[in-house]
Amino acid sequence: MRHGVRLGVDVGSVRIGVARCDPGGVLASPLETVKSGKGDVARLVELVAEHEAIEVVVGLPTSLSGREGPAAEAARRFAVRLAGRLPEGTVRLYDERLTTVTAESGLRAGGVRGRAARKVVDQAAAAVLLQAALDAERLTGSPPGEIVRGSS
Repeated sequence: MRHGVRLGVDVGSVRIGVARCDPGGVLASPLETVKSGKGDVARLVELVAEHEAIEVVVGLPTSLSGREGPAAEAARRFAVRLAGRLPEGTVRLYDERLTTVTAESGLRAGGVRGRAARKVVDQAAAAVLLQAALDAERLTGSPPGEIVRGSS
């Protein structure tokens, strides 16, 4: 397992959930919700610098069959924009099937509902995504997902 903080990013059309892990890569936790649109990539670049993250794992929303639809295309475009602002090899895409559903279920089980849940569900989904990526790396010994190259 590589040493260093990683950020998990759950890209949505309205909000972007962000999570981070400890330097040992053991536990992912919610960090922040960033408004999608102008300044979103700049804020993530700031978070990478602030937390000295070695990697950003962006969720790739695919269908249960593994097909990529419009949401996956949007996540790929966002990841390319982000990768263009960070050192080569910093951004990776990782399959995020069911992360939001898992996050919503966990919040409900914890008694968080309604408006309070909407405020944090994106962060929770990012934490679920990042935890899955960390667990995959621990299991395989290889960095998870696919490297994203920035646009020139």
